[in-house]
Amino acid sequence: MTAYDYIATKAAQLWATTAFSGMEPGNMIMIMIGAGFIYLAIAKEYEPLLLVPIGFGVIVGNIPAVAGMTLSVYEEGTVLKYLYFGVEKGIYPPLIFLGIGAMTDFSTMLSNPKLVLLGAAAQIGVFLTYLGALTIGFTPQEAGAIGIIGGADGPTAIFLSSKLAPALLGAIAIAAYSYMALVPVIQPPIMRLLTTQAERRIRMKPSREVSREERIIFPVVAFLICTTLAPGAVVLIGMLFFGNLLKECTVTDRLALTARSAMIDIVTILLGFCVGASTNAQHFLQARSILIFCLGAVSFAVATAGGLLFAKFMNLFLNEKINPLIGAAGVSAVPDSARVVQVVGQQEDPTNFLLMHAMAPNVAGVIGSAIAAGILWSQLAN
Repeated sequence: MTAYDYIATKAAQLWATTAFSGMEPGNMIMIMIGAGFIYLAIAKEYEPLLLVPIGFGVIVGNIPAVAGMTLSVYEEGTVLKYLYFGVEKGIYPPLIFLGIGAMTDFSTMLSNPKLVLLGAAAQIGVFLTYLGALTIGFTPQEAGAIGIIGGADGPTAIFLSSKLAPALLGAIAIAAYSYMALVPVIQPPIMRLLTTQAERRIRMKPSREVSREERIIFPVVAFLICTTLAPGAVVLIGMLFFGNLLKECTVTDRLALTARSAMIDIVTILLGFCVGASTNAQHFLQARSILIFCLGAVSFAVATAGGLLFAKFMNLFLNEKINPLIGAAGVSAVPDSARVVQVVGQQEDPTNFLLMHAMAPNVAGVIGSAIAAGILWSQLAN
């Protein structure tokens, strides 16, 4: 063998042991998408706590492995596979709900209970999208998992997908978190389209003060009511209200603080990173994934419109009108949807403060999406 042949052979061997040899156009596309998520998180501050882990996970998940090496979330025995176990088996989402419960104040909802109906109305996007997905060929289980994207609740979407349609989990999770992050972009045009200037300027009376006893009793009673109606929601709803009880009883402050800070941060990192790492181009870039993204957008838009239109419907029967903008907060993207309501409302009247009013349907939407997931799971599990 000549020196030239020897160098050429070694160069070929070196090339074969790099990721470049297995890099496909799809991997490059996904890496650019991951970088785009990171850009949106840092430059635009769109849900950075979610998009940075997901974006970097997308990049990691699309680095091809060398032949004979097992690295991805889809291969047994890898570190990523073990971390992904919490996503695959629906372990991380209930822990996220525990933290959400420990940081959520239900006082605004308790002070004006009728606003709970707006959170329920927004779930129309879930069920209409379920029917739409059925009509275009998805199985009932897949359609149910796709429909829950309309709730704008990433953990709920992951939990239900892991139970009903594990094969679609990556696409559904990315779609759900993408629309959560894009709430400030997607919702305002719908809000302006479906409301008049006069409606956007409606002022609402300040909320009444809710007693400590009410705040303590609520998570127990609400848990019993919700899980009686939808037993399939017992895990998500149970963790949500358990976390809220830790917060409101004031005798478990250390536990509540851990749940809403260190624990939820750790789980968010793992969940986001693993979801991103599951978007390997060979598994993710398929026509079905694009269709899921389109259905998810429709679901989210319909959910937003459902809350808005139901608020306008309620005003037909109320002496004290509610600002229909708060209906858009019925999706469970907490607290971003409520903030969007505040921003859009103040564009019409800078002295009108809608944030606390919008938090009522917003937290009701969290409960509503979990109940919707429980109903779909109980009906479609077999």
